[in-house]
Amino acid sequence: MQQMLKQAQKMQQQIAKAQAELAEAELTGTAGGGLVTATVSGSGEIKSIRIDPKAVDPEDVETLEDLVVAALHNAAEAAKELTDQKMGPVAGGMGGLGLPGF
Repeated sequence: MQQMLKQAQKMQQQIAKAQAELAEAELTGTAGGGLVTATVSGSGEIKSIRIDPKAVDPEDVETLEDLVVAALHNAAEAAKELTDQKMGPVAGGMGGLGLPGF
């Protein structure tokens, strides 16, 4: 029983460390060959959107909207990959406890 408690504490520490690393990480997604850049934290918080003036066409706002969505999607995918990378080893040690997100 003592061994199980130590393992659980170690996993909690690993999870907390991974979550802290994710919160500090910044990932970037781009669209339109770099015309739109989105930056998100590893936990998915949107940090910034940068739009190259060349992407701004008052006659075609829909394309710009699509580029923003695509850049955000790209950044979110990068955040998901980082989460899988950081949390995967920890989740693997949980023995399939069926916890959400693991």
